[in-house]
Parts: sequence; structure tokens; C-alpha cells
Amino acid sequence: MSPYLKLNVNYGEILTRRNRKCLKQQIMTSKVVYTGDLRTTATHLRSGSTIETDAPIDNQGKGERFSPTDLVATALASCIVTTMAILGKAHDISVDGVECQVEKIMTANPRRIGEIKIDMDFSRCGPYTDREKTMLEHIAHNCPVAQTLHPDCKQTLSFNW
Repeated sequence: MSPYLKLNVNYGEILTRRNRKCLKQQIMTSKVVYTGDLRTTATHLRSGSTIETDAPIDNQGKGERFSPTDLVATALASCIVTTMAILGKAHDISVDGVECQVEKIMTANPRRIGEIKIDMDFSRCGPYTDREKTMLEHIAHNCPVAQTLHPDCKQTLSFNW
């Protein structure tokens, strides 16, 4: 049997039996533990920071923490502003102070996120040229989380310049 078990295209390297465990440790992101009462604790392995989740009230939970679907909607907003900041570093555009209001709309049959609405307020930063606004709006619609979500999950973004 060949020592080359599979090609990991993302990393552009051939994984052997010997280095697979090492690479797995590098790409592990988090550990999630079910703690009972419809709650979990997620630990970010690199930093040790934690997030607790709770099922929402409309799905047998207490709604006292982010639900897993709240985190998905919030991740979209976080990814948008993070990628805007990355773009901003390269083009000398500050997005410091941008605020996002996030609304998650659930659908039934199957129960899933039907729409995520994000209202972005740039009134504390800027001013921006038309070109900068176009660049920021483009990156918002094309951030990694936006590209990962299923096409049936509507993403409604509004920009308050």
C-alpha cells in the first residue's frame, strides 16, 4: 500500500500516515461538549475561549444564550466586518466602529434559517468614496460565511453610510 493516503488540496500537500495526526491537530478548530438541559459549551482550541449555547424558547430551550442558529447568523455579520477590515488594511479604509444589527428568521418544514438580515451602520466611521462603498459592499456579499451558506438561506444586507 502506498504511504500517500490522500491529497489534501486545501493545503496542497500529500498526507502520509505519519503526518496525518500532526496536520489534524493543526486544523482542529473547536471542541463542543453537551452539558445537559439543551446546552453546549464550545471551546476554541487555540485560545481556550468558550461560548455556551442554549436551545431557543421556541424549540424547547430557555433562550438564555445564543442558539446554534443565532451563532450562524452572527457569524455572517462577524465575517462580513472582518473581511471588510482585511480589505480596509490593504486599501487604507477604516471600518472601525461599524455596527451590525442581525435578525435571523426561521422557517419550518424543515426547520432551518430562512433569512438573515444584517443592517450595517457606518455612521461612526468613514466618510467613504463611492468606489470604497462598492468595494465594501462587494466583500460583504462574498465573505467566506456568505459563500458557505446554502443558497436557500436568503441574505439581506443593508448599508447605512
